Amino acid sequence: MFRRTFWFTAGAAAGVWATTKVNRKIKQLTPESLAAQAADKAIETGHKLKDFALDVRDNMVRREAELGGALGLEAPVDRDLPVQRHYAVEAAEPVAHPDTYRKLPYNPNNRNEDH
Repeated sequence: MFRRTFWFTAGAAAGVWATTKVNRKIKQLTPESLAAQAADKAIETGHKLKDFALDVRDNMVRREAELGGALGLEAPVDRDLPVQRHYAVEAAEPVAHPDTYRKLPYNPNNRNEDH
């Protein structure tokens, strides 16, 4: 009699344990849960990429300072030398008036229209 009670209790406990495990796995596989997991992974990846970019920027600034010091680019500027001018290419587009808006180019041969 004691054996039967022991095995009945052990079977019931195993059934409860298995049911709990299956229910947890089912909840993990719902679309909402999968979307939340994907969002968490995306945020984590974004943070890692941001940290990487900040490390690259810091090392870039440090290396540029090293190269500037080695090449003497940070030497005092001689006032007798002419100033080198950099012209921006802005002549291609006319100056717009404040009350006018730019229009997108119209292409009558566009086949990507909804019909």
